[in-house]
Amino acid sequence: MTPEEPPVNPAPAAAGPPEAAPEQTAAPPPPPERDPFWGYSDLLWFFGMAIASVLASWVVEWFTLKFVKLEVASLAAGMLVLYGLLFGSLRMMFRVLYDRPFWRSLGWAPVRLPVMWVMLCGMMTAVLVALASALIHTPTGDNPMTRLMETRADVLVMGVLGITLGPLCEELVFRGFLQPLLVRSLGAAPGIVLAAVPFGLLHLQEYGNSWRHALIIAMAGAAFGWMRQATGSTKAAAIMHAAYNSLFFIALMTEKRILPHLW
Repeated sequence: MTPEEPPVNPAPAAAGPPEAAPEQTAAPPPPPERDPFWGYSDLLWFFGMAIASVLASWVVEWFTLKFVKLEVASLAAGMLVLYGLLFGSLRMMFRVLYDRPFWRSLGWAPVRLPVMWVMLCGMMTAVLVALASALIHTPTGDNPMTRLMETRADVLVMGVLGITLGPLCEELVFRGFLQPLLVRSLGAAPGIVLAAVPFGLLHLQEYGNSWRHALIIAMAGAAFGWMRQATGSTKAAAIMHAAYNSLFFIALMTEKRILPHLW
């Protein structure tokens, strides 16, 4: 009996060409995030909140003046209410709609230049504005602003507000919120100029509806806007603005009325 031969395994089939893997297309990169992240609808909402805040501040000023009898104190109370409501609503919008922080969104970033240099820019701007004021014969007579600073105590209160709360809040609004939106749409130079126009108009009534005052204050606003654009920091613009105001404040406190009242 012959032993059984072991079964012969069939030869493996010739391996064909490997199946081509399904072609995978790379996902397109996400579109760059727009800077700033807010738009003109948010600006319109902010404008509506500004009107409501101004009305509330007028009510507070009226009640304060009725009981305190100090116009400068009523103005300070109105400013606190105005800016508290305005920035409180803006912070809520950033947090609820965009989940973004308040200060960093408005460009409150470290100053990349020496602070003394920024302050010097503010004081030089004040000198240039004063020269321009003389050239266009800006009126220096009685107006609502000069009536607020009839005594040295009034000048002191207005000076403190003029180098602290005023520059901080105005720069957050005009150079922190408005200017980046205009620069994104129109470019740097038009955006800076257009943000300075309402800044000048904001002070129109304070100086007896003098267009010359509004014009030169808008010029100062353009200088602050340049600082914001050059450094990327609203904080730098606020420091420059505070230094600008401080020069006029010093002139008033020392009763050297060389410079016009341009706060």
